[in-house]
Amino acid sequence: MDGQVYGAMGQPGVGFLMAIVIGALAGWLAERFTAANMGLIANIVMGILGGLLGNYLAHKLHIPVFGFWRNLISATAGAVILITIYRAIAGRRY
Repeated sequence: MDGQVYGAMGQPGVGFLMAIVIGALAGWLAERFTAANMGLIANIVMGILGGLLGNYLAHKLHIPVFGFWRNLISATAGAVILITIYRAIAGRRY
């Protein structure tokens, strides 16, 4: 990287515990936006994976993502994308 110490999700100021909190919130928001019916653990997993995807896409688009709110927005967007992709692959069974 650039020599700076990074926390969880590759962003300064977001530690491991906060990444789980952001992941849970982002997964829950994505669940509501997509009208999915998932459990708490799936929300956390989708939110954390969505955070990784959202931060990756934001980095590629040169959008700075740092702090609680920006991480929450990028994680939610990434989780919505992941849920949409999962539904497209799994079909209507989900």
